[in-house]
Amino acid sequence: MMISALEHYSYCPRQCALIHVEHVYDENLYTLRGNRAHERAHEPDESASEEGVRVERGMPLFCERLGLIGKADVVEFDLSGTPYPVEYKAGPRKEHRHDDIQLCAQALCLEEMLGRDVPRGAVFHYSSRRRREAVFSEGLRELTDETTRAVREMISTSTVPPPVADARCPKCSLFDACMPFTLAGMDAGRVLDVLYDPDS
Repeated sequence: MMISALEHYSYCPRQCALIHVEHVYDENLYTLRGNRAHERAHEPDESASEEGVRVERGMPLFCERLGLIGKADVVEFDLSGTPYPVEYKAGPRKEHRHDDIQLCAQALCLEEMLGRDVPRGAVFHYSSRRRREAVFSEGLRELTDETTRAVREMISTSTVPPPVADARCPKCSLFDACMPFTLAGMDAGRVLDVLYDPDS
């Protein structure tokens, strides 16, 4: 299962299901900005300038315990060899639980792969050029485990949750596929009528 699925699920379970169960994906301004931020994370001129810090870009990640695979934008290694994952995001510096879950999942992968504790990492917000450090507390680790189990259950049962129809929706690249304000509050039978009956 992709690490990115955890961020999608934490942000919106329906968005996660549309991407990872229904295999629906579309671009909008926000996803294009995000893609560009990730590309820049891998450019040589984005290297860390701190003395003694080794930087790995686009590092493949896996965790057999959780069944996760993915790629870290940047992993910095200090003089002691302790990994410090850095996830690039397009927007300004804000604290988001879904970003921290994704970053924590990267840390859990690094711990299993390298046999080293990874106590913290950072989200680099490209538009503000600022980092926000995340500490991988026991609570965040447990939440990451719980989210992984929830996503796996959703994918294995091919479940697509109902739309949330709230302030998140207009900025979502899957707005048209999701139809949140059309389907919200309908029972399952009525949703099927709307989706598959051309005269509905």
